[in-house]
Amino acid sequence: MHPMVKPALRRGWRDLNTVQFGMTPAHAMTLGPMDTATGSFLELLNGTRGLPLLREEGHRMDLPEGHVDQLVERLTHAGLLDDAKGGGPAADALRAKKDVIDRLRPDLASLSLITGEPGAAMGRLAARRGLRVQVRGAGRVGAVLAALLSGAGVGEVDVRDGGHTEPWDVAPGGLPVEAVGERRDEAARRAVRRAAPGRPPRRTSRPAPEESDPGLSLVILAPRDDVAVHAPDPSAAEDLIASGTPHLYAGVVEGTGIVGPLVLPGETACAGCLHHSRTDRDPTWPRLVAQWRSGKQPQVRPCDLALSTTVAGLAAAHALAFLDGQSPSSAGARWEVSLPGLHWHARPVWAHSACPCGAAEKGKEGHTSTDEDRHATMAGDRPSRDLRRKADSARPAGTWRAHV
Repeated sequence: MHPMVKPALRRGWRDLNTVQFGMTPAHAMTLGPMDTATGSFLELLNGTRGLPLLREEGHRMDLPEGHVDQLVERLTHAGLLDDAKGGGPAADALRAKKDVIDRLRPDLASLSLITGEPGAAMGRLAARRGLRVQVRGAGRVGAVLAALLSGAGVGEVDVRDGGHTEPWDVAPGGLPVEAVGERRDEAARRAVRRAAPGRPPRRTSRPAPEESDPGLSLVILAPRDDVAVHAPDPSAAEDLIASGTPHLYAGVVEGTGIVGPLVLPGETACAGCLHHSRTDRDPTWPRLVAQWRSGKQPQVRPCDLALSTTVAGLAAAHALAFLDGQSPSSAGARWEVSLPGLHWHARPVWAHSACPCGAAEKGKEGHTSTDEDRHATMAGDRPSRDLRRKADSARPAGTWRAHV
């Protein structure tokens, strides 16, 4: 182990004996009381020395016997220490690719803030290289989202869509203006390859569009059709439910951006549950959806550029949290933001007993759409206490003396 105080956390002394690591309430904590010699020793925890050499340095600084090991242990327990050479063989292989790791250093620093075990951040970053994600939809949301995931180190990001790129598909970070007139999916895949910090080999064969791919870690449904965003068709995800593939919804409808739900088949509510719950609250819902789907479609649908980019960014963050082994708050909820106020809020999506997905039987969260929340109006939906607890549980807690 080569101990290193996490460089992502800025350090400041609150007084002569108390040091604060980090600035924001989500990550900051204080360490004390600390004598001057120990404070000076912290500068040596920079990842360039192993424990034997650190013990020698501590001896030369007249630190008590065993003090170095105790300090390293307590810093590790507090989540303030990283291992400059940890993470396993995959992490070692990633470190060897200097151009790749240099591109990903900001992501590595961010991961270090939410991982406690030394070396875990590099391990997670390296694990992303072996993941496969599919994005269904290459409009202003889908193409940008796919490029973001690729740029964050996900090894393979495939994009599926039909038709040809239109001028209104163009977006910074997504489809470039040079792609107008080209096949939309091919243009999006090129954008993904351009964003990748290290380009993995291209696959020689792909499943047909109507086939599911059991090797996928996550599928993101980002349709260009605004009706499909507002009222996702359960049949569009039947292959994903059947294969047990996690999937996340994202898109823009009119002036509203939506991220979620993240569907874990058989565990959390799906698009079918959402449809049944809406029908329970509003019996005219199926009639409205049928009219929206069959009516005349506008050639160009509303999709504000800043809003679509915001949605792509949040969806990518939720996807990466899931891929890194966390439980994002979109599991069981749809996050929505509308112009011009731009206030994010979550609408819970409960598992429904009439939906064949099986999530209601699992009853993992202890609620289904038959509970009291089922009778809430759509305008009044708010995340339940259970969902808030779930979201809060992903935040690191202070583990030493104080959580600022």
